[in-house]
Amino acid sequence: MAPLMPRVAHSAALVGPGSEVLEFDTARSADHDWGPRVLVFVAAEQVAEVEAKVTAGLPERFRGLPTVFGYHGEVRPGVRVADLGGWLVEQLGFDPRAGVSLLDWLSVPWQRLAEVTGGEVFHDGAGGLEAARAALRWYPQDVWRYVLACQWRRIGEDEPFPGRCGEVGDELGSAVVGARLAREVMRLALLLRRRYPPYAKWLGSALARLPGSAELGECLEAAVAARSWRAREEGLSGAYERVAALQNRVALAGRLDEGVRGFHDRPFRVIGGDRFAVALMESVADPVIRGLPVAGCVDQLSDSTDVLMSPGRARAVTAAALGLTT
Repeated sequence: MAPLMPRVAHSAALVGPGSEVLEFDTARSADHDWGPRVLVFVAAEQVAEVEAKVTAGLPERFRGLPTVFGYHGEVRPGVRVADLGGWLVEQLGFDPRAGVSLLDWLSVPWQRLAEVTGGEVFHDGAGGLEAARAALRWYPQDVWRYVLACQWRRIGEDEPFPGRCGEVGDELGSAVVGARLAREVMRLALLLRRRYPPYAKWLGSALARLPGSAELGECLEAAVAARSWRAREEGLSGAYERVAALQNRVALAGRLDEGVRGFHDRPFRVIGGDRFAVALMESVADPVIRGLPVAGCVDQLSDSTDVLMSPGRARAVTAAALGLTT
């Protein structure tokens, strides 16, 4: 791209949406919206001029692949020219180079955070792109504690229900709740290892990449494949104990017993997710975060794609649920 825009300060990267950004692409990915892509960032007043030069100067094919192809339903060159600030606001709802507020952190979906901080920067001659990515690389400690506490709370809310459903002969209901809990454990494991959980299509792939995740994966596979609630509980119990041990190793809160236990006087085994949620919240120093309801970030508040893919809606939902000022 550089020969097409001599003497223009620019940055070039493969970031943002797309399975190849996070290296989840396979041969299947090439069946739509596929071709050589790059984002080129220039000053806002230069976007139109540079875009025209790039479009006019692109070869029809690059290494055998067309340079103009369908992308998210729109036919356009794989090279997109934008100004960095505008692109960041489009993706996130704010420009992190100006600072990241508590609402900013909690209202951006994990998938978007992964897309902006993942991928590859080829050149940052315009400046600012690497700084923006560095600002979002991972949560501040107290925000991390809060998000983890909310994830443990999600487990604590449902963990006795696979057994309770099964006890009354509702194996379908037990399986549905068990699968939901497996998802929450997967997300928790990624968060504990400082990875933004991707959306559903790539969640299992992301977990499999974590070092030392094989046994956790085996427990979850057993839970999801189980035909009885007792076998399902066995798989989930093994998974709970592994993420509890990881929680203790990360040492963001006081050490807690990693073993499963009975659920009051009922014959169900649980880890007691609320124990970990309470310990994490007690370790938060920031009084504003300590005062938040243990409800969570936008991914923990909503599963709606129409919410998560719209920065404005995601921000409004998060602000309303947590009582934060937009």
